[in-house]
Amino acid sequence: MNQILKHKKVTVVGAGNVGATTAQLIAEKNLADVFLIDIIEGIPQGKALDMFEACPLWHSSSRVVGTNDYADTANSDVVVITAGLARKPGMSRDDLLKANADIVKKVSQNVLITSPDAIIIVVSNPMDAMAYVARKVTGFPHNRVIGMGGVLDTARMRSFISLETGVSPKDIQAMVLGGHGDLMVPVYRLTTVDGKNISDVLSEEKIQAIVERTKNGGAEIVTHLKTGSAYYAPAASTVEMIETMFGVKSDTLPCSVFLNGEYGINGVYVGVPVKLGLHGLEEIIELDLSDDDMAALRKSADAVRELINKLDI
Repeated sequence: MNQILKHKKVTVVGAGNVGATTAQLIAEKNLADVFLIDIIEGIPQGKALDMFEACPLWHSSSRVVGTNDYADTANSDVVVITAGLARKPGMSRDDLLKANADIVKKVSQNVLITSPDAIIIVVSNPMDAMAYVARKVTGFPHNRVIGMGGVLDTARMRSFISLETGVSPKDIQAMVLGGHGDLMVPVYRLTTVDGKNISDVLSEEKIQAIVERTKNGGAEIVTHLKTGSAYYAPAASTVEMIETMFGVKSDTLPCSVFLNGEYGINGVYVGVPVKLGLHGLEEIIELDLSDDDMAALRKSADAVRELINKLDI
């Protein structure tokens, strides 16, 4: 299968920790040729060369190229946007929102020119709003602009359930919907531990503690690191999406997509279960949610809408 996939081209925008780790995983898995682009001269070139020199040890035939020029990324099959600022002292959430929206807007304009047929995966935060910006600026159909967050939230929840139960994460299933952050919506009836519903394995108190830790998963890592934020799990979540698009995997994933009436929600990006394929979003799966879950999902969508309304796009 890798022989077929090696001619795919994936561009990763942003050579920071998330972007570089995403590029590394793509190359290590031999999924595609990878172009790592950043505005800082030398950083993408150096990191890409280091990865390329590791490819023989990974038995990978992927090319890894670092660049500062979008022309080198032309005709990419997938573009992953990780570029953005971290929140700095004295910077409000609205300041961060607008600063990252400007960055994503510029990236999207370049993608539109150089890779007009690409699928865009948005990782930059606030992710749901940034996915909206990318779609608005490029004018791409909604199936070709997708946000990553739900995959990450679900992975975090599975990890924390594993810690509590001692069951391997591979034997734990979960589905986290909604916006990427405080208003995420874990669907308990789809959360199983070694085939048993989570409610039959853990107390309500322990389940709520796991949910809270999942909501604050990124902040917990920032607290430990002091300077910096999560990147291994976000990168792995992004690559999981790419593997599914390229047919290496066939899982249903919770991703942030533009809703057009599904779940009674219109005009915003929010995390729901989807099928991905070579054309990006292939299918939105509408679950039969409880009234409480539906209300929580719509509340999450309203919060994304509030962010979008603060932007001039």
